[in-house]
Amino acid sequence: MRPFIIIKTENEDLEKQVSNLASANTTKKIIALLAFCLFYSFTTTAQDMPLANGKEYTIGDIDVTGTVSYNEQTVIAFTGLKKGEKIYIPGDRISKVLKKLWDLGLFSDINIYVTSIEGDTANLELEIQEVPALSEVKLQGVKKKEQQELIKENKLTAGAKVTENLLTTTKNYIENTYREDGYLNTKVYINTIPVEDTTNANLVNLVVNVDKGERVKIEEIEFEGNEAFSDAKLKRKMKKTKQQNFLRFWKRSKFIAEEYETDKQNIIKAYKEKGYRDARIVSDTLIKKDEDDVALKLKIEEGNQYYFGDIEFIGNSVYTDAQLKRAVGINKGDIYNGVLLEKQIADPTKPDAEDLTNLYQNNGYLFSNINPVEVKVYNDTIDFEIRIREGKIAYFNNISVIGNDKTKDHVIYREMRTKPGNKYSKQDVVRTIRELGQLGYFDAENLEPQFKNVDPNSGTLDLEYSVVEAGASQIELQGGYGGGGFVGTLGLSFNNFSLSGLFDKDAYKPLPMGDGQTLSLRAQASTYYQTYSLSFSEPWWGGVKPVRLSTSFSHTEQYFYDYRNREADKDRKFSITGVTLGLAKRLNWPDDWFTLSHAVAFQHYNLSNYNTGLFTFGDGYSNNLSYTVGLTRDNTFTNPIFPLGGSKFEIVAKLTPPYSLFNDVDYANLGDQKEFQLQNADGILINRQGRPLRDGEDPVADQSKIDQEKFKWLEFYKIKFNGTWYTNLFDKLVMRTHAEYGFLGAYNNDRGVPPFERFYLGGDGMGTYSLDGREAIAMRGYPNQSLIPVDRGTLSTATDNDGATIYNKYSLELRYPITLKPSASIFALTFVEGGASFDGFKNFNPFELNRSAGAGLRIFMPAFGLLGIDFGYGFDPVPGETQRNGWETHFIIGQQF
Repeated sequence: MRPFIIIKTENEDLEKQVSNLASANTTKKIIALLAFCLFYSFTTTAQDMPLANGKEYTIGDIDVTGTVSYNEQTVIAFTGLKKGEKIYIPGDRISKVLKKLWDLGLFSDINIYVTSIEGDTANLELEIQEVPALSEVKLQGVKKKEQQELIKENKLTAGAKVTENLLTTTKNYIENTYREDGYLNTKVYINTIPVEDTTNANLVNLVVNVDKGERVKIEEIEFEGNEAFSDAKLKRKMKKTKQQNFLRFWKRSKFIAEEYETDKQNIIKAYKEKGYRDARIVSDTLIKKDEDDVALKLKIEEGNQYYFGDIEFIGNSVYTDAQLKRAVGINKGDIYNGVLLEKQIADPTKPDAEDLTNLYQNNGYLFSNINPVEVKVYNDTIDFEIRIREGKIAYFNNISVIGNDKTKDHVIYREMRTKPGNKYSKQDVVRTIRELGQLGYFDAENLEPQFKNVDPNSGTLDLEYSVVEAGASQIELQGGYGGGGFVGTLGLSFNNFSLSGLFDKDAYKPLPMGDGQTLSLRAQASTYYQTYSLSFSEPWWGGVKPVRLSTSFSHTEQYFYDYRNREADKDRKFSITGVTLGLAKRLNWPDDWFTLSHAVAFQHYNLSNYNTGLFTFGDGYSNNLSYTVGLTRDNTFTNPIFPLGGSKFEIVAKLTPPYSLFNDVDYANLGDQKEFQLQNADGILINRQGRPLRDGEDPVADQSKIDQEKFKWLEFYKIKFNGTWYTNLFDKLVMRTHAEYGFLGAYNNDRGVPPFERFYLGGDGMGTYSLDGREAIAMRGYPNQSLIPVDRGTLSTATDNDGATIYNKYSLELRYPITLKPSASIFALTFVEGGASFDGFKNFNPFELNRSAGAGLRIFMPAFGLLGIDFGYGFDPVPGETQRNGWETHFIIGQQF
């Protein structure tokens, strides 16, 4: 309600003065003066001026009445009126007071009365009605999550003033929100209900009823004027706006205004990519078929198809015309493509794109400016000038980091490619962001460089990296039944550890952290085995270059387990003790994405009355001294949990010394030597029944002694390769392509390939309790370690499940993130896979694959690492079976496929 003035008096002179404004002749007649007062309030000066026959009075008492929660003196202070002040009644001072109170937005009704006149003194009464305050709001017709968002967006919090403006804007906001999401028939009804509260009678509740109706679907999309593109092609260019089609059941044909606008731009973009630079949508019409269906009609004006003419460069001194032409990659006579030209000048979708802008900015020219200009259009050809303003070379001044309250500064600064005093390089900034994200100490999605104090005149700038710490430590605590008994695991991994803080009591929060080192401890136990491991790595050994030093120690006690009686015999055991020392160095050639790694490892295997088929001897020992060298190239994008692009390749060779070349042992004829034949306690040769050999009877080889000699020191070589590509298809949908191969071979065929270090394909790929060097290779859709070689003659699985010496595997995944927040990164995936393992090259067939497909989910939480579940369907039988394997469920802990 608009404000107005009411004069209440019994003075006949004053009544005569205002008689020309109303026909009233009673002392308490309400005189409406609002319009008149407001008109003069905007046409007079700041000095109080009379209105009509206004007379000057001195203000006496001012009383405040009506519904108001403020005290009287506060309201009077709002008006600015003071006792003893001289004003005209009626006058523009009163008009301005009314406007001032109204503009506060606190009142719904304002009346000013003159209650009495005593000489030239006028007593005033200010009657106001305060806008009611909101007590509670209730939204009906929408989901709980949507209710919270709508309340927040419209600021419908307790205590908010319920004005007409609030009601109108709330109604419009909700209706427009749902209409933009395809609910074109949304209707909103808002009711205010007074609260029966004796302590405060000016409270109301809001009841907001939302009737979204049905989401409107697109029955038909019609084009007019298109000749270069068919209707079908134009419809395909509309990524989100789709016509109803019963064959396309996976995506609803909903109409969303924002997506429709984007798809219209996609149509024009498609025309420009084919040379139709003047193409435009002349008109588009939404036709309402009924309550639930609409039709879209677009009229297109294509214009002519154009071609590139001459492209000249103006203002370039750093690069020659020939160099710039190669960078642009567009030749005279090519079909005009405005989208391509823009990307070749500056591609905003790729920070590291090979465009002209990055060409200059990677060489220090931060202040360069490049603009393509059409200089001549003739017939169907367009000539261009690419005008370049190179500017000064820019240099980094101050480089700083904020947000790292745990990770020490030197850990961050040593990863930076940007240094104070260095020439500006955009690719160095992008690379620094990647390196910091790959550390795993920060939220990779929130790494953001901020340019500060950029001065084109001096050619300097400051760069500030803002980081958000993420949990770098992880705990693995799990238990379950496997292999006939309960298996418990406790693992602790501190990925930002500080060894130097071990003796600093103030550094324990709860452990010394911040130096970028890794400390891992793991223990696993069951009724028949125990294994313990400890590892430590320093990524910058010496503190000068990125040389990673790593070391690890492990010990396992494995007892013979009787599956029939479910008992472990601790008098029969197999112990494994191992230690590894490794170095890895980042290379600069062929490029600085490469890493060369070396490792020396030693394992001692000790068997005590332990006959399992791994060896033919149950008492004895074996040693494994090996050297591993690996070459890796990794340029995956910033987030290591969910890379949006890049690739990773790795080739690794694991080698033992070729003992058979220099130990003078004839492994082919060990059975002919007396010390390797069956003998009794007196050293007399015996047969398998224990009887001394008769004259002319052939001695029998003691296979356990032969194997003890063969495997006293393991001898083998192992070569593996794996490659992974990440391709961002659109938005954050990523395709992951993966391939891997492995081969285990022997230097001496008479000695043969040892039973350790084998490949076991199938299942979740997680490590097993056995630490005999075996490698578990994931292959979803099949049981763990089930895809082993078969005896080609009997089609039965290999004896004693000794694993494979060759394997290959291929995988294709589609990944899409649900959330990539620091607290939890979650993404869904679908996959198809194929793989197989073999017992030698003579049986190897790269096209003989076990196939599978399925879907899964991954959850990364800083405290627990990567967790996941996969549902895979095996289309082929496992070796030795005839029926396809079918569905398998796999739980993933601490790894990625």
